[in-house]
Amino acid sequence: MVHDPTFWVAVAFVAFVGFAVYLKVPGMLTKMLDERSAKIAKDLEEARRLREEAEKLFADYDARAKAAQQEAEGIIAQARAQAEREAKAAEAALAQTLERRAKAAQDKIAQAEAQAVAEVRAAAVEAAILAARKVVAESLTPADAARLVDRSIGDLGRQLN
Repeated sequence: MVHDPTFWVAVAFVAFVGFAVYLKVPGMLTKMLDERSAKIAKDLEEARRLREEAEKLFADYDARAKAAQQEAEGIIAQARAQAEREAKAAEAALAQTLERRAKAAQDKIAQAEAQAVAEVRAAAVEAAILAARKVVAESLTPADAARLVDRSIGDLGRQLN
């Protein structure tokens, strides 16, 4: 037995375990494991707290994002309504402008027609006067001409009074 290596391994093992117990290694190991366990529990609690905080922040940001989305949709709806109102106003203004221009064109046409009629009448009067002069000049005798001049001079005196 003294020469058996298994015996000496067993003695060395028991001595090592005894020495480890004497130095309170199992207590230190237990204490280290307990500290490690407490640290892990503390880290887990911190992680849970951070997760809850993150969920609250996420919910807050999600609510803000939804509110911003609704606000953006409202702004877009208002912009569309404003654009429609402005388009209708522009269309009405265009219609009024076209109506005014059409009326102005009609007025110019009427004015041009009146001017053309007046010019035609003036030309007709001039032609009639020229024709009358020609007819009178050709058919009027000197005696008739003297009589007309005398009558005109007599009428002139009455018209001036």
